[in-house]
Amino acid sequence: MSPNPAAQLLTDLLSTVGQSTAVREEVRVWSMSGVERVTYPDNTTAIFKYAKRPFDGENQALRLARTLGVPVPQVYASAVVDGWLGMLMEDLGPSSREADDLDGVVAAVVLHGTRTAPSLPVLDEERLRTLPTRALEHLERLRKADRWQDADDVEDALDRIAQAATARSAGATLAPFGWAHSEFHPTSLHIGEHGWRLLDFARAFTGPGLFDLASWHGTIEPPHPVRLRVFLEQYVTAGGTPDALAPRGGLTAENWALGWHRMWAVEWFMEQSIRWIDDPTTDPAYTKTVRRHLTDVLHLLEI
Repeated sequence: MSPNPAAQLLTDLLSTVGQSTAVREEVRVWSMSGVERVTYPDNTTAIFKYAKRPFDGENQALRLARTLGVPVPQVYASAVVDGWLGMLMEDLGPSSREADDLDGVVAAVVLHGTRTAPSLPVLDEERLRTLPTRALEHLERLRKADRWQDADDVEDALDRIAQAATARSAGATLAPFGWAHSEFHPTSLHIGEHGWRLLDFARAFTGPGLFDLASWHGTIEPPHPVRLRVFLEQYVTAGGTPDALAPRGGLTAENWALGWHRMWAVEWFMEQSIRWIDDPTTDPAYTKTVRRHLTDVLHLLEI
């Protein structure tokens, strides 16, 4: 693949939609993905999004969501080359305002009420239970690469969580269980003059809908079970299943959701560190985040 996969992908996609050229304007760019606005010679626009594996299946998830009635941007064309996905998508224009909690629960109710898609990966009780063990396997690979050598505390925490995982993972398939967004934040909800659209389906899966609700307020600040409880109650009032409030794994719904969502994030960060990013210079930032989340997991899951 050329050093600039985005350029090659865009050229291919423009040809697919019958355009010969476009002016590119960066919107947001990360190490593994980017979003640009492209303007055609007739001044119409589209969004060009590109992403590296493992984010290279979003085109399928978006098309499936749209088919099932979830409000998402339309994908005009997509291509995958050497592990890079490129998409030309509907340009939703500027948002009229930021999404608030009530917008979030409305979108979650719609998404969680959608028929489960068999093509999505599944995070059920068994898979949830293996998260700490999988994280330990990532840690072993990191150490074999002479990285994370001072992470005995991480190993100890993961061992404790693994021992409690069978009991604490109970109730994973209680409703809402089905289509989960996984990157469910206010920034993933576009509020425009023609209503709302849900964005960023790169890591969608079939699993506990409570993970979406637990992720809405982010993971930068300390977990706030009382705030999540209010959010869950708003979700039920908006038409979500009352089972969203049911205890599971011997815990309140909000503690279970916040604890397991952070354990899920830990496993993902550690896999990123050794597999997808694989850059030792990022280790200090990753270990700091993992330690912070593990402290929260032990507290929230009462381990």
